[in-house]
Amino acid sequence: MLSEKILGYKDELFEDLNTLISIESIDGSRDADCEKALEFVLKRAKDFGLLPERVTDKSGQVDLGSGGRLCAVLTHLDVVPAGNSWSLSPYALTERDGRLYGRGIADDKGAAMVALYCMRALRELGVEGKNTLRAIFGTAEETGMTDMEGYFAKKPLPDLAFTPDSEYGICYAEKGILHVEISTPTNEATVLSQFHAGKAVNAVPDLAYVMLDSSGYDEQLLMRLADAGEGSFEFNYTIDGLMIISRGRAAHACEPQKGFNAAAALIDLIANAYDVHEIGAVASFIDYALNSETNGRSLGLKMSDAVSGALTVNLGSVHIEGDEARACFDIRYPVTINGDYVMRQFRKVAESSGLRVKLLHHGRPLYVEKDSELIRLLGDAYRAVTGEEAELYSTGGGTYARKLGGKGVAFGPNFKGDDIRMHNADESVDKENFLRHMQICFEAMYRMYTLE
Repeated sequence: MLSEKILGYKDELFEDLNTLISIESIDGSRDADCEKALEFVLKRAKDFGLLPERVTDKSGQVDLGSGGRLCAVLTHLDVVPAGNSWSLSPYALTERDGRLYGRGIADDKGAAMVALYCMRALRELGVEGKNTLRAIFGTAEETGMTDMEGYFAKKPLPDLAFTPDSEYGICYAEKGILHVEISTPTNEATVLSQFHAGKAVNAVPDLAYVMLDSSGYDEQLLMRLADAGEGSFEFNYTIDGLMIISRGRAAHACEPQKGFNAAAALIDLIANAYDVHEIGAVASFIDYALNSETNGRSLGLKMSDAVSGALTVNLGSVHIEGDEARACFDIRYPVTINGDYVMRQFRKVAESSGLRVKLLHHGRPLYVEKDSELIRLLGDAYRAVTGEEAELYSTGGGTYARKLGGKGVAFGPNFKGDDIRMHNADESVDKENFLRHMQICFEAMYRMYTLE
């Protein structure tokens, strides 16, 4: 089978992937490293005899062939912060017990390097294409996909495309995504002086801490509440007051129920000991409008549909200190629901508490017909390698597919049942699954390149 040829590149691919993973390309906080990652990929493309182009400050492309239809594979080189509790270095490709570890191996640097090497293999194997095959690389997917907005302002939408940034089989529907910030003009909390949790709105925070100007009675009450409730809490006495550290379990915001939100648990603890004036409007709002829920019930947003399932809400970050008091939420809503209604309902509840509400990002839902040419092509590629039918599914995850005007879907690179720990410590993939993805991706790119 032709797709097996890509496996001959695996050792060199892993060397390049180690270099790519070593770059801490976190959009917004390490923009220079995002640029470094993009330039590394484009340089390797040039080394392979392909045609690289830097399109914007946050995106680039690599072409093979010309004419015919424009067929594309979209991947991203930015990652979420490493977070806490890694058992090995997050910024190195490490193999252990048959698994490959490193921040980005599953989301999405592994897939990015595979796409590049598939283009190299097609060229070096002398495959004659009838279409233009393009790999598009972005560096701001995790922070709202402004990279693709800038890219497609300069470049045409592809005729057929997929993004290996989800799971196999084929994701034909993606929920809508809202990123929303709440804040107060000043921090008027009388007891709570600091609260910090979360670095990425699209991840469940696994660590949070609060500083309280508390009395001895309050401290004893808090300790009793901590013993009686859920969560893992640590109490420390400092010169600035009582510090409580909350530890949870990280997860992707598209499946917040799979994590344990350290920030929500800590707010639940202190809200049982203090009133709204003592902990402030932001913390109080989180307590009554979210608490430990992930289904939006207290916000009046509990809803679902048959295509994509239930709405989810994730508290992604909280920052309270000095005059600043704000928190950010990630809301994933079903594809048949009007996202503007969801936003209006959230705003109504938050503003009734005297909070300012700011929409940071709105990604509209994606839906592609199940019998489309693209889905048939990808299904055929999957079957050719695995001998199995590709399941059609929907997701709460947000990928570049929603930027493709109905001409693209998410396809791979990860396999259901593989605990990849996306957006969590010890992100990893099963090595055999990774090699299988290399073959499926090559087969799909070959079919797009040679499609009549």
